Amino acid sequence: MNETTDPDPAAAARRITERREQLGLTEEFLAHRAAMAPRYLRHLLEAGPAFDPGGFVRIAAALGTSPDELLEGRADAPPGRGGPGLRPRLLHLAEAECWEAVGTQGVGRIGLPVRPGPVVHPVNYVVDLDSFAYRTGERAATAPEEGAEVSFQVDHIDECLGRGWSVLALGEAHYVDDPEELRRLDGLPGAAPWAGGYRPKWVRIRPAEISGRRLVTG
Repeated sequence: MNETTDPDPAAAARRITERREQLGLTEEFLAHRAAMAPRYLRHLLEAGPAFDPGGFVRIAAALGTSPDELLEGRADAPPGRGGPGLRPRLLHLAEAECWEAVGTQGVGRIGLPVRPGPVVHPVNYVVDLDSFAYRTGERAATAPEEGAEVSFQVDHIDECLGRGWSVLALGEAHYVDDPEELRRLDGLPGAAPWAGGYRPKWVRIRPAEISGRRLVTG
């Protein structure tokens, strides 16, 4: 923490409160972890970090972050460098939970069985009738053989909280050729290929197996 700065007490207090609520901690429990009375914690939040720099450092440690992040906001860091959250646990997702999760995202990874070994490509997709569908070109890298056995994976990570989920689907890839179905897919939100270019073909993957896991904390 730079001692020459004059931190804004309100901004620091807001970040402390946001981080505390993200971790699911009460104000009393945070005070206990920071080795101070709840009343003193509230006073420190009002007075600002300059009132008790040592106490502010203990609060940051209790929240699993750094004083600089509470003062200036979290800087972007390489993925996976944030460390685990508070008391992490890994839970299995039911099939309905898997579909609910992937419906909130728009980018997944298609795994194709090619030689000399499998390849994985990111694609933007839509969820349609318990299946994944995405657009590709005639000879694009994301174009599978008709009926190929593929994998499709979607995940979401909250780097700040150390939480997230991952869903993996296994099934056959088939090209959509019904004109009415093609028109309907074209009209779905997120249907336009992010990679651009001419990608007239739709690939549908109706999973024979879908599974997922969720990482929770607290």
